[in-house]
Amino acid sequence: MKHFLSLLPLMLLVQACSKSPEPAVTVVPAIASVPATIGWLKPDGADIAPIFAIARAANKPVFLYWGAVWCPPCNQIKATVFNRQDFIERSKLFVPVYLDGDTPGAQKLGAQFKVRGYPTMILFKPDGTELTRLPGEIDAAKYLEVLGLGLTASHSVKESLANALGNTGAAVPAEAWRLLAYYSWDQDQAQLVAQKDLANTLHALARACPADQPEAANRLMLKAIVASATNKAPLADAPALRVRVTQILDSPALARQNFDVLVNYAAEIIPALSNPQSPERSALLTQWTTRLEQFAVDASLSQADRLTAVAAKVVLAKLGTSPDSKQPLDATLLAQVRFAATTADQTTNNTYERQAVIPNAADLLSEAGLLDESDALLKAELPKAVSPYYHMLVLASNAKARGDKTASLDWAEKAWAESKGPATRLQWGSGYVSRLIELAPHDTARIEKAASGVLAELEAVPETFYERNRRGLEKMGLRLIAWNDKGRHAAIITKLTAQLDTACAKLPPQDETRAACYGVFKPRAGA
Repeated sequence: MKHFLSLLPLMLLVQACSKSPEPAVTVVPAIASVPATIGWLKPDGADIAPIFAIARAANKPVFLYWGAVWCPPCNQIKATVFNRQDFIERSKLFVPVYLDGDTPGAQKLGAQFKVRGYPTMILFKPDGTELTRLPGEIDAAKYLEVLGLGLTASHSVKESLANALGNTGAAVPAEAWRLLAYYSWDQDQAQLVAQKDLANTLHALARACPADQPEAANRLMLKAIVASATNKAPLADAPALRVRVTQILDSPALARQNFDVLVNYAAEIIPALSNPQSPERSALLTQWTTRLEQFAVDASLSQADRLTAVAAKVVLAKLGTSPDSKQPLDATLLAQVRFAATTADQTTNNTYERQAVIPNAADLLSEAGLLDESDALLKAELPKAVSPYYHMLVLASNAKARGDKTASLDWAEKAWAESKGPATRLQWGSGYVSRLIELAPHDTARIEKAASGVLAELEAVPETFYERNRRGLEKMGLRLIAWNDKGRHAAIITKLTAQLDTACAKLPPQDETRAACYGVFKPRAGA
């Protein structure tokens, strides 16, 4: 269940006080996909230095938003945070930078700042030092609160982490503990902690957090449990942690503070704290389900969040059953699923929010086994969606779930054909190739045509071979290498390699991306 711009003319363009020439910075034009309001700047290609020059001259932090037009969580942020008047007013306190993954140089900047998932939001000091990464999954009011903490922070999260774990936890101010708790650990990309050390670090932080900071301590504790569960690491103190989690679930205020963790990670936390068929498991399921029911009708949550609460109920209802189980859900729960999806469709009017809400509603219906109803919702939305090609991928997944390989491939192919933007097209195209290899490995002509089509669109410049682009190409290469097991399709791989080599040869000889380009169709150690 986890995860994703029309910009007005600049409201606030900070002018440098120096008599030297003003750095070249582009104001993002009114693109059809961003709510008009904030004076976003965008880098000139992969050069973001002029923007930081503006920030230093004005002594303002930099707020970097990295997203994509099609991404549902990105559109949720646009519809629920970026359009708020209090966020718009607060944007005057920083230099807002919009980085769309499909713009020139964006993927290289993504690699520079170690960002992968859309959306990622980072707050920097004027000198370029990273202050914190903001979590996109919390509600708008809490987001504004955390942003405010970052804007007034005297230390970066990295510095606060070192202080908190350096036997000086008591000296860490309350604001720093809250920033640590609400740091986007899911998108850290090993900036603060190596992935293998994340669970232990979060457990250590939760233990070190002072008693007078219960909100931070509770959130760090929940995040630590999730990290342990993700790494399949047993919890030595599971009984004590289970008591603390039940206390959070018992309290409307504490549960509401942590609703995002409770709805998104219920299926990870419950098994980590209890054994199957145990009284503890039964009690946790009952308590959790009750709290999810309250989230599902909480008007202070967004429509997308309320849908996620119902989806969590569905996941918990199936917890412990076989993934292939065909046992239908309880009729009452199915009725709630249908009601939630219908309500979301009928009451969500913001164009951008619909790009988040409708896929969420469709996923909810699919998770509940209502594939035909999910399809109907998506197909009705296609003519009016911000990015219909995203919805087509959900249709492809639904078709696969019902065993219709032909329809799944046709929807995936159509999604690729209609996708827009170089990075998005590479991602959609490479994904289509992978789906072909999975569902129709004997259709060599179609696989060759698709892979060749992806390679034909590659622009032979270094920026093409960074971040999501590079990972998409490498993943496609690995799938094709595996498909060519024992040289069964050697002739096709030879032709594709020659096609890619033509683009690789145009890259600067000493650039690191040249080696990455040539390595796409070469087996890699550990792959």
